[in-house]
Amino acid sequence: MILISFDIDGTLEVGDPPGVLTMDMVRKAREKGFLIGSCSDRPISTQRIIWEQHSISIDFAVGKLMLPEVMAKFEAQMYYHIGDREDLDKKYALEAGFEFLWPEEAILQPWFL
Repeated sequence: MILISFDIDGTLEVGDPPGVLTMDMVRKAREKGFLIGSCSDRPISTQRIIWEQHSISIDFAVGKLMLPEVMAKFEAQMYYHIGDREDLDKKYALEAGFEFLWPEEAILQPWFL
């Protein structure tokens, strides 16, 4: 099992600014059975609305500091956080024990093909 945490702004196409990862890519990962959700500076209710607007079922929506809780709640072989900011996304992902990917790196992963 693989868990993927997505930042929104600067990462997903629906972010502000828009990122390179499309919602169709996220759907493909979901269809392959991956655990998916968001970890963003946006309020959790706003994160959930974004996913609902795109008819994507998620496993979690949390704030940046809550990645350790995500890891504790979900058992997976690999944990990834995809984000666009070194000072927040990368820092919090690595501190929580997640692998970190920049959106431009993530887009090349077989999960989205």
